[in-house]
Amino acid sequence: MSLYWRIFAINAVLLVAAALTLAISPATVSSELLVREVLVLAFGLALVLVLNFLLVRRTLDPLERLTEAMRRADLLAPRARLPASGGGREVLELTAAFNEMLDRLEEERRESGRRAIGAQEHERRRIALELHDEVGQLLTGVVLSLDALGTTLPEEARTRVGELQGMVREGAEQVREIARGLRPESLEELGLRSALIGLTAAVADRTELGIRREIDVALPALSAETELVVYRIAQESLTNVVRHARARQVEVALGVRGDVLELRIADDGEGLNGADLNAGRGISGMRERAAYTGATLDVGSRSVGGTEVKLRVPLA
Repeated sequence: MSLYWRIFAINAVLLVAAALTLAISPATVSSELLVREVLVLAFGLALVLVLNFLLVRRTLDPLERLTEAMRRADLLAPRARLPASGGGREVLELTAAFNEMLDRLEEERRESGRRAIGAQEHERRRIALELHDEVGQLLTGVVLSLDALGTTLPEEARTRVGELQGMVREGAEQVREIARGLRPESLEELGLRSALIGLTAAVADRTELGIRREIDVALPALSAETELVVYRIAQESLTNVVRHARARQVEVALGVRGDVLELRIADDGEGLNGADLNAGRGISGMRERAAYTGATLDVGSRSVGGTEVKLRVPLA
């Protein structure tokens, strides 16, 4: 029975019951209402209204639950669909239509995300090449020019020139480090496992973090897009640890857990401390990257202190 006819039937039953009660019961209404008759009518009307409220509320409860579930729907949670619950044909059809809409939105978002990631990586490569080939070579030329200039200057000025050479060399190395971060050549040339080992080693070298790695030797075959998402999320997570966590130790684990590939990065820092995970672009950007490949990303505080980032990529 449709929702319209169910509500109509509830009201019809209540009206018929009220009419039969008046017809069968000894209650009457005088031309001049008595107090007793007013009380009986008021009680009967209140009873009918309460029953009508309870029955209509019970009928519309599935719609309210569906509305609340729609409000909680998260497009960044892959395959998060509403369950088909009772409540009549309209509720079931509305649930099915909403789930179909989520399917379309998820697929369109994933496809647009793939294009966005491709364009972003292309731009990263272009900037990395310009930094390496142009800025890096320019700084190297400055170092050589200072070296040649130092041979023509007195000893005191030569010392100052040597200091300037050191500063320029340090700047050139920083430019190369930025270029390497923008363009993960090791990922393309050596694969995901070697790229993550190189990434963690580089972070450990330039910071005081102690990094413990647990990366499976035999990783399943992954698409280039999925490998890039895993690498970028690991890179962003370690960057967040260095900048915000004030941690001393970090655990980086990657391996197959059942039918998913799981990346886990946990630190012993200060934790989230009630921070809004959607306030910045860092974590929301990681969630978007994960959603583009059908993966899920969970970020939370650890019971022993610190923060844990867990990425689960379905191998199917």
